[in-house]
Amino acid sequence: MGSLSLSSDEGKPIKCKAAICRKAGEALVIEEIQVYPPQAYEVRIKILCSSLCHTDVSFWKLDSGALARFPRILGHEAVGVVESIGEHVDGFKQGDVVLPVFHPHCGECRDCKSPKSNWCTRFCDDFLSNTRRYGMTSRFKDSSGEDIYHFLFVSSFSEYTVVDIAHLVKISPEIPVDKAALFSCGVSTGLGAAWKVADVEEGSTVAILGLGAVGLAVAEGARLRGAAKIIGVDLNPDKCEIGKRFGITDFVNPALFGDKTISQVVKEMTKGGVDYSFECIGVSSLMEEAFNSTRTGGKAVILGMEKRALPINLGSYDLLRGRSICGPLFGGLKPKFDIPILVDRYLKKELNLDGLITHELSFEEINKAFDLLVEGKSIRCILWMDK
Repeated sequence: MGSLSLSSDEGKPIKCKAAICRKAGEALVIEEIQVYPPQAYEVRIKILCSSLCHTDVSFWKLDSGALARFPRILGHEAVGVVESIGEHVDGFKQGDVVLPVFHPHCGECRDCKSPKSNWCTRFCDDFLSNTRRYGMTSRFKDSSGEDIYHFLFVSSFSEYTVVDIAHLVKISPEIPVDKAALFSCGVSTGLGAAWKVADVEEGSTVAILGLGAVGLAVAEGARLRGAAKIIGVDLNPDKCEIGKRFGITDFVNPALFGDKTISQVVKEMTKGGVDYSFECIGVSSLMEEAFNSTRTGGKAVILGMEKRALPINLGSYDLLRGRSICGPLFGGLKPKFDIPILVDRYLKKELNLDGLITHELSFEEINKAFDLLVEGKSIRCILWMDK
């Protein structure tokens, strides 16, 4: 990365451009906004680039319920540099390269200190606030002075944003900016699920339902662990060739198997089921299929978020056969500890991320990026702030 020019507006509001979602499902509008200074335990960062995730699309379409809020600045997978810091901020300084991460890691609570979970007892149960420590107080105002809602404590579809230090990870400035953004959500989730949650071992069998960025990252993690068979399941036939680059050994398009369920097909291919299955879409019926695809003693890892919060049905006797199911957020990773390790492995050329970024656009073309993802034409689209 080259030198970066930062704002001289420390302690003052900054006027900048942001893509605002004013109504569910409607095109985002590029507007001038004001981003207010960081308060205690907060950092204001200049976004270098942001990528688009299916979670952004889900909340863009959300038109009812407590989480449907407008106007709002979406975006949660990005990389930036520190522009200014508030009081009581340790470990960050102006110019640091940072990843804003939706999953909090305070580092002080019982669960943050425990190796058994990446849940943050202090912060994880609050999904509704704008700012982590200040409730609905917003750091964004539009040109008419109206507050703009934050999104997942990140809101990266803005030239500047304010992030709590519990959601911020300092990383090496040596990593290319576009690749760095991927570790902010999708890639970290997939790799963490394969390595930390499932702990895939050499010679094991794996099924991955959904070959988006998360699913492909799971495949890469399983490949590096030496899995013998990695079955990718997706309705998009183009994912067959893409998946091979990340270790997929067998491809299943459910549309080609008639009345057979995914689990029936997987069990036939593996003579009883896989050791590990991963659901990476967020559909309750597929979560059930992921569990049903596992063998005796197998483990199903649920990474997709069910948009409608529907329950899943599991056979009680199936659980007695030593099979398990779990649903880790952010791939079970503790962001401040684990993301720098993943970045280091990429810099050592141990991780393959080539092919995950399928499109690069200017920030002003953000609506085109949404179209590409909705139409299934992109895996990750990088939105450059300064191009």
